[in-house]
Amino acid sequence: MTSKLIENTIRPDVRALASYHVPDASGYIKLDAMENPYPLPDRLRTELAMRLADAVLNRYPIPTYGTLKQKIRANLGVPEGFDVILGNGSDEIISIVATAVARSDRRAVIMAPVPAFVMFARSAQMAGCDFVGVPLGADFSLDREAMLAAIAQHKPAALFLAYPNNPTGNLFDEADMEAIIEALGDTGIAVVDEAYGPFAQASFMDRLPRYPNLVVMRTLSKLGLAGIRLGYLAASPALLEQLDKVRPPYNVNVLTQVAAEFALDHIAVLNAQADALNAARGELAASLATLPGVTVFPSRANFLLVRVPDADHACAQLLADKIMIKNMSKMHGLLANCIRVTVSTPEENSAFVEALRGALETR
Repeated sequence: MTSKLIENTIRPDVRALASYHVPDASGYIKLDAMENPYPLPDRLRTELAMRLADAVLNRYPIPTYGTLKQKIRANLGVPEGFDVILGNGSDEIISIVATAVARSDRRAVIMAPVPAFVMFARSAQMAGCDFVGVPLGADFSLDREAMLAAIAQHKPAALFLAYPNNPTGNLFDEADMEAIIEALGDTGIAVVDEAYGPFAQASFMDRLPRYPNLVVMRTLSKLGLAGIRLGYLAASPALLEQLDKVRPPYNVNVLTQVAAEFALDHIAVLNAQADALNAARGELAASLATLPGVTVFPSRANFLLVRVPDADHACAQLLADKIMIKNMSKMHGLLANCIRVTVSTPEENSAFVEALRGALETR
């Protein structure tokens, strides 16, 4: 009966999907999810515990989230006259955009260069939209002409550009991105995903007043707050008003709100951690480049994309050594034999390099 029930009620495309798998990392060096390895200093953790103890858990959150949004605008570069909406991580923000542009009279198109963050395509599918991926160049740059041709052909309602891109780590050319935003005009929303902004030190946020169809999406996860699941999106007031209609009420819980407000009061600590990881990224890249048969691609994020002679073998050996990284080799043809590794502490970075060296020697 259960199988018949599922067949009769669950959409065929959902039945065909594999679940988004997150492996158990207990006992492993976890370098597969681009997390900040550094906790808050002890004195701040003690102060945060006191703030959380005072959180009003028996009431719903204040639905406007006014204080938190004010702190985001003040600390994270949102232009004057622009506001934000909040989400349960950037995943919910992506879903909000996809749901807002989905149509009942025809299939709306959502577009992104590929390879890209998998949730762009998955959210499009869940919202009932068609997803069109436009391959990047061999060097992971935007294929400007192909993107413009695809926009003219498919007329996407929304187009996602990750800046820097995941999983490649590079920043797309600004002029190419501006050409794409302009080509969309008043027929498509350009969503610039700046999840890795704290490490890239580059942003399209200041271009919001110039492009009415531009929205900038960010998350606090990569900055060091992955556990509280908070994303936000900035856009023109008129566009933000429409997107906010799709946001579920009370979608950000009280504990997340309190923790985020506290962290933004101490943003300098998190920025210093990001600076340390940026320095470590260069050191890790230099160490990996000395290994035989290894290519390290330039990155402006808190991770590195690395091509090895045999990604499956390397990942299996690393897993045996209790180190978790991400095997990207089957995601897209451009990523053949590529692995992705989070930049972490000096100790964990060294452990990874030595384990990868051993994996290469046993091939």
